[in-house]
Amino acid sequence: MTIVLSTLNARYSHASLGLRYLYANMGELQAQTTIDEFVIGARTTDLLERLLRHQVVGEKLIIGFGVYIWNVEETCKLVAQLKRVAPEVVIVLGGPEVSYETQEQEIVRYADYVITGWGDVSFPDLCRQILHGPQPLMKIQAGLQPPMSEIKLPYAYYTDDDIKNRTLYVEASRGCPFKCEFCLSALDKTAWPFEIDQFLQELESLHARGARLFKFVDRTFNLNIKTSLKIMQFFLDKLEAHPEDPVFAHFEVVPDHLPEALREGILKFPDGCLQFEIGIQSFNPEVQARISRKQNNEKAADNIRWLVEHSTAHLHVDLIAGLPGETIESFAQGFNQLYALGPHEIQFGILKRLRGTPIIRHTDDYQMRYDPYPPYTILANQDIPFTQMQRLVRFARFWDMIANSGRFKNSLKLILAEQAFENFMELSDWIFVQIGATHKIALDRLANLVTRWLVEQRGMDQHQVQVIIGKDYAGDARHVQSPEVMQEKKANKGHQKTHSEQKNLPKRQARHAEASE
Repeated sequence: MTIVLSTLNARYSHASLGLRYLYANMGELQAQTTIDEFVIGARTTDLLERLLRHQVVGEKLIIGFGVYIWNVEETCKLVAQLKRVAPEVVIVLGGPEVSYETQEQEIVRYADYVITGWGDVSFPDLCRQILHGPQPLMKIQAGLQPPMSEIKLPYAYYTDDDIKNRTLYVEASRGCPFKCEFCLSALDKTAWPFEIDQFLQELESLHARGARLFKFVDRTFNLNIKTSLKIMQFFLDKLEAHPEDPVFAHFEVVPDHLPEALREGILKFPDGCLQFEIGIQSFNPEVQARISRKQNNEKAADNIRWLVEHSTAHLHVDLIAGLPGETIESFAQGFNQLYALGPHEIQFGILKRLRGTPIIRHTDDYQMRYDPYPPYTILANQDIPFTQMQRLVRFARFWDMIANSGRFKNSLKLILAEQAFENFMELSDWIFVQIGATHKIALDRLANLVTRWLVEQRGMDQHQVQVIIGKDYAGDARHVQSPEVMQEKKANKGHQKTHSEQKNLPKRQARHAEASE
């Protein structure tokens, strides 16, 4: 028997942590198991051909697919073709997308088996049954959640190529004690930690092999401060021992829990080595209560302000539009409040109705209308009609291109002025009227659109705007820049690398650092 673990990642830079967990826990079947992962957007027939190369005449082939919201449609097409060409291949599905509302999904009809929930021990057990019998009676298998100490960690199975070219995902814990209804973690009873010393030994091995960028997927990194401090100290020790070869760590943190001990640890990190993803989601207390989100807004705001003013951490803060009972006006108020705190990035998300999440209970009362196709984005609700929701969708797209890109740092201040949300919405609406698109917009064209808006709609001096845009945009010879900017670039040509280049920061963070120099 040959077993293939596969998935379609969102991009090549992502290495599937889930597949490596399965591989690590295959036991005696590991010698017969291989990982073959792909990237969405590839031709289905090419993927089919690659998978069937694993087939050996006279032997059983099992293919396990990790199914997620971003790949379910393409995976469904691939599984359907697999069953047409090679119906004898055993298809096993797992992952969050097929773990809930399972029976109604098209992809499930094509599969032989589906494992819902945790698959670390249940997938190898299923493979043993298929190989040795008795054959499983049920198509849908409920995944067993074993004690954390029985799960073998997967980090040795990141390849040298993964370490060199891809983001390494790691986790010190699974689950979440909070019950935010838009999130699948709302179904967890608590958070379950891995044994911390064993976990740190795995990080030590990765670092020794050359890993320098670690992205933690823990939902609540700062929930257990003692553990948080141990992990942070690991990275601080590496930074002290190898300042010329720094590490970079990304953590998702609870916004209203930043005790003094954690602050002291954060202050020790040098610039360019620490990033926090902070989920605010909404500053509206009524909305927070409605979706079972417990959050002290005052503490959360104070913590973000402190991080901005005192730490070198790069802050990526999330808001969600479309939550039940959240109007455009109340969302705008929360957006402006967050922008005033000064985070480096505001991730403007549009609500998605993930399968299994409790937010479905508000569907009728708030007339929540979701796209029936992945990623199940909210289309309208009783407070925000479809046309207005589309304005928010465009706002989110243009915000990512202009504000979060770090390329318009100085001109962004002119755009937003004293009313960040209202003014950017005006720009977003205007750009869409001009070009009727939100994707495949060249940077040169975008810079010229921003210039035109500031001159034509704001009445600003064209020369002044070109100077500011030119300083932001610096680098594309096609862009019409002022003589002052061109001269400055000429004078600086051949100078030493910028501080951020020396630090070898992740791309987006490097742009922010360069813009502030």
